[in-house]
Amino acid sequence: MATKAAPARPRPRLYLALPAVDDPAVLIAYLPALLAAADIAAVLVRTKLADQRGMISRVKALAPAIQNAGAALLLDGHVELVARAGADGAHLSGISALEEALPSLRPDRIAGIGSLATRHDSMLAGELGADYVLFGEPDTRGHRPSTEAIAERLQWWAELFEPPCIGYAASREEASAFVRAGADFVLVEDIVWADPRGAAAALADIADATRLAFLETPAAAQAG
Repeated sequence: MATKAAPARPRPRLYLALPAVDDPAVLIAYLPALLAAADIAAVLVRTKLADQRGMISRVKALAPAIQNAGAALLLDGHVELVARAGADGAHLSGISALEEALPSLRPDRIAGIGSLATRHDSMLAGELGADYVLFGEPDTRGHRPSTEAIAERLQWWAELFEPPCIGYAASREEASAFVRAGADFVLVEDIVWADPRGAAAALADIADATRLAFLETPAAAQAG
């Protein structure tokens, strides 16, 4: 695996996870305004289980609003639907899922990975060719590592390896901490959708927090 050189680091961007989609019309109505509220690099789409035709229709309905905003559309799993739904790639959980998905996603689509419990798994994901690694997301029981542990893993990865690393942030403070640790992207989910001010206000607030956190890093000084 290639180690990371020392060029100036771009300002980290946000990665937005949508709630599980049942009726896409509910989201389509406000997605353009929402995606304009902050610099969103990618949107993770989860679709409630249905027949394949139904799930593809939901993703296709959302795709224009996401992709026309300049964001990549990634499916949470469901690799077999990526090409047919017009998605830009998939987010996989664990090494086995990545190994199974790579042949169908390469060379044109994104293969990201989470559920990396150990440093060894993270390094293996990079060697296999993952386009990004995600640290800090909840497990199946809703448990997460501490903020400090996630930041430490992000810092380790950012200092040594080339593929981008993403921190799953459950608060504004975590988003800032992960940027300072070296995250290339910050994934946000419940802190956006549960915010009483509304999702757009939450996204704008997190974007501002990550911008300020980046300005505190040596990379910001290198970037001028």
